[in-house]
Amino acid sequence: MFPRLPTVTKALLIANGLMFLLQWLLGDGTFEPLMLWPVSDAGFDPFSPGQNFQVWQLLTYGFLHGSFSHLFFNMFALFMFGAPLEQTWGEKRFLTYYLVCIVGAGLCQLAVGWWQVSQGNPGYPVLGASGGVFGLLLAYGMLFPRQQVMLLFPPIPMKARTFVILYGVAELMLGVTGWQPGVAHFAHLGGMLFGWLLIRYWRGQPPFGGRGRKPPHLRRVK
Repeated sequence: MFPRLPTVTKALLIANGLMFLLQWLLGDGTFEPLMLWPVSDAGFDPFSPGQNFQVWQLLTYGFLHGSFSHLFFNMFALFMFGAPLEQTWGEKRFLTYYLVCIVGAGLCQLAVGWWQVSQGNPGYPVLGASGGVFGLLLAYGMLFPRQQVMLLFPPIPMKARTFVILYGVAELMLGVTGWQPGVAHFAHLGGMLFGWLLIRYWRGQPPFGGRGRKPPHLRRVK
């Protein structure tokens, strides 16, 4: 089944797996300059790529993971939702969408991290492909709203649209209440938000266009 995966989805799975292997071999400390660090009140020093924010981190953090389970669940979701979306959109649009969601999630996390640091809390790095994965989840729910999906825990079938709404509400509650510390819930929501905005832009829908603009044709692959 793996060789039959679309090109970009397969490449993303391989890239994330290789990066995790390098983390395991070389240690997480080697990759600190690639993790997403919050912006402090003093800004950032582009000549000191240590434990401080750098622009490239808005992409590179999405290819690092903190544990095998973290990697597994993200890559499982990428496998499940990425393939049908790439077959629908094509390689270029799919890759653009995924990377925009990664960057958008990073920007939202930067805003949250800056606020936490300004309140006197210590800054911590963020890593993982979850922002891109949550963007894929949203896109799947928008393109295939009636498609049945199955939860892992518990194994309950539901429509993709319902699945996306429940996940979004849960992430918002967890982010606001802080019931699950150590997880960048607002980065997940940021990936969904930027994914939604990009799809609206492609379709020529508000806030990017009027009702008179004809949305681009999206080829669905059953």
